[in-house]
Amino acid sequence: MKQLTRISLLIVPLIFVSLNISSCTEKTPEPEPEEKPFIFRAADLSFLPEMEEAGIKFYDSAGLEKEMLTILKESGLNTVRIRIWHTPADKHSGFNEVKEFSHKVKSMGLKVWITVHYSDTWADPGHQTTPSAWQGLEIMPLSDSVYNYTARIMDEISPDFIQIGNEINGGMLWPAGKYSNMTNLKALLRAGSKAVRDSKKDCKIMFHYAGTDGAEYMLQNLQSIDYDIIGISYYPNWHGKDLNKLQTDLISLSKSMFKPVMIAETSYPFTFGWNDWTNNVVGSQEQAHPDFPGTPGGQLAFLEEIRRISTSDKNLVGFAYWGGEWVSFKGPQANNGSSWENMALFDFDNKALPALRAFRP
Repeated sequence: MKQLTRISLLIVPLIFVSLNISSCTEKTPEPEPEEKPFIFRAADLSFLPEMEEAGIKFYDSAGLEKEMLTILKESGLNTVRIRIWHTPADKHSGFNEVKEFSHKVKSMGLKVWITVHYSDTWADPGHQTTPSAWQGLEIMPLSDSVYNYTARIMDEISPDFIQIGNEINGGMLWPAGKYSNMTNLKALLRAGSKAVRDSKKDCKIMFHYAGTDGAEYMLQNLQSIDYDIIGISYYPNWHGKDLNKLQTDLISLSKSMFKPVMIAETSYPFTFGWNDWTNNVVGSQEQAHPDFPGTPGGQLAFLEEIRRISTSDKNLVGFAYWGGEWVSFKGPQANNGSSWENMALFDFDNKALPALRAFRP
């Protein structure tokens, strides 16, 4: 009997300990809440400093005079996109103007998104002209120039988002960085990306492509480069009028590239009339979308659909309106004024249009 008692006394504590271990391992930690992605409600306002310098006034929907940035922020805008040219023919879109404008945007509590054209003028699928200061450079010194220039933008402007190139369907910094020379193009993009990471690790890097056709194929070639967001331009006149295809393509792109995707540029006419003697880019319903008339209501309906599409999947992160500020500002007879005044977010009296409702939070 004494031996049995000793055995039972040894067994009981072991069972007790085993039960306690089991009860501890059954507890699972609480899952961390998933971080919500930033949703862009943005507009490219690159012409605004030039128009404010010219004394142009803007009015909210009630007819009250206010700064355009104030009107847009009150409507729900959260990000301002600003282009930068290396050595423009005049000061507009040059480094100093962009730096000053960016600081003003930040002071209003808005995000700054810099689109670096790496050119002295417009860069797009048909134009990627190397800045005059970099003409003739071999790929290594050209890459160094990209790095140093981008690093200066980061150090002095410190954007929240930055595009390495603008609509780079055909590459950038031609002829060295043409799409046909993928080795050089990667070197240039990698130099810009590294400059951002070396300066400000929390700044989000965007690669920007015009339209969806061919975007996945090109971006697959750039997978080795460090970037965060894919930006896609969408204009019905150039990129097709099938909005179902647009939505499907954006979702497919986000899944295949494992990146968030946004509509980085879009616009729509509120009229087919004009307010100066500068030829407008879109001047007829045939150039627009058949489902949306060129009226203030049609412009709003189009932008509401863009808003819906650009947030219809967890990996789609919003939109940016292009040229919303580009009203006719050089007088009714100007032939070098605005080719976009019928697609601005303000009417011919510079009064806010209903389309601003699409920027609501």
